[in-house]
Amino acid sequence: MRRSVKLFPRVGTILKGATLVEFEPAAVEVGDLRIEGSKIVERGPSIQPREGDEVIPLDGKVVIPGLVSADHHLFGTLARGMPEGAPSQDFEEQQRRSWWRLEDALDLDASQAAATAGALEALMCGTTTLFDRHASPRAIHGSLVRVARGINEVGLRAVLSYEVSDRHGAVGREEGLEETVSFVKKARGRFRGMVGAHACFTLSHDALSGLKAAVDETGAGLHITLAEDPADERLSFQRYGEVPVARLVGQQLLTPNTLVSHVVHLSWPELSQVISAGAWIVHSPRTNMERQVGYAPAGKFGSRATFGTSAGTADVFTEALLAHHRARDAGQPIPVLKYLANGHRIASQVFGETIGPLCEGAIADLVVLDYRPPTPITPENLASHVVGGFGPRCVESVMIDGVWRLWARRPLSVTPETVFANAREAAAAVWARMEAANAQATG
Repeated sequence: MRRSVKLFPRVGTILKGATLVEFEPAAVEVGDLRIEGSKIVERGPSIQPREGDEVIPLDGKVVIPGLVSADHHLFGTLARGMPEGAPSQDFEEQQRRSWWRLEDALDLDASQAAATAGALEALMCGTTTLFDRHASPRAIHGSLVRVARGINEVGLRAVLSYEVSDRHGAVGREEGLEETVSFVKKARGRFRGMVGAHACFTLSHDALSGLKAAVDETGAGLHITLAEDPADERLSFQRYGEVPVARLVGQQLLTPNTLVSHVVHLSWPELSQVISAGAWIVHSPRTNMERQVGYAPAGKFGSRATFGTSAGTADVFTEALLAHHRARDAGQPIPVLKYLANGHRIASQVFGETIGPLCEGAIADLVVLDYRPPTPITPENLASHVVGGFGPRCVESVMIDGVWRLWARRPLSVTPETVFANAREAAAAVWARMEAANAQATG
């Protein structure tokens, strides 16, 4: 594969002779795509170029829709290898000693550096859209714009929200609500906003009322952690008199525009309520296993379930692989291709554009894989190739919104050495603040 390095297509770009893959309904065929501006404008077995077109031969390569992570925390990029507090069997206390310490130590510069580094890793893994929930309680105002700037350097598509909670009292809660609403109203282009929230055990009655008002004011959906640990139900009931699902239903916050993440510990009647409400359920098995919170019954999540990458690298391929094997091990197989396709459906819903299908009129978010299959790829065995063959090692080039952002494994708009050096510097500063805060608390 050769081409001159250009961020923007000329009159048109023709991807020629690739194996085009669709996830649902599963489809595999050799053909051409013509891209103009941000969209796919033609698909066919042999598209004839026009004067000025750029023709890219992709014989032997596989083209898939860009992958979507429907729940992520880019600031978690700075958590890799960080010093952690003493382990605890209490979920809330463990959060306080590790994850929340990281959030509390973030400033705006660190938030942006983490976003750029995390987005670059996502790009290298073929993930083109992130639904990211941010939290920096000591630096709330303007934080989502800084996260967006970091992502924009790399060129990803993103849906951002601030993770509202009562952890820092009413003032922190109201500032979080203001930040998430403000971003929803100003987001344009490759960015959109949602109303974000932490788990219900961190949300007072006033917080839920504020989230409902924010949803009504903006028309955006709610993005919230639900039942990640049994503590969510136990502490919600102790503090507020109701379990999480009942509280969300009471505020009319479970709708087809809602994303609920993790969903590990719900009774079957409660899970049925979530499914009946039409909410999207986001499955993040790597984080569930890392935090030892239990097995999410993903095989029972219904037709509106998808993958998130939560606190790990935004590598949807690996998430799908582990989800597939974990589900089979539990005797509850999941439809991996539907999960992947549902990520595109959520993105299409939020952006109001067709994102995912490699068809005329769709946004040109796509990934070129250098994957040499040892067996034929067919619609019938596509899922086996996705979980057993496709992976981040195969990602060669990535186009987002009609623009090449990765070419021959090389990012075109950032210098990786600089991005990761900035992230390491930010991590060192954040970790130092964490240690200082811990020493002050225990001193």
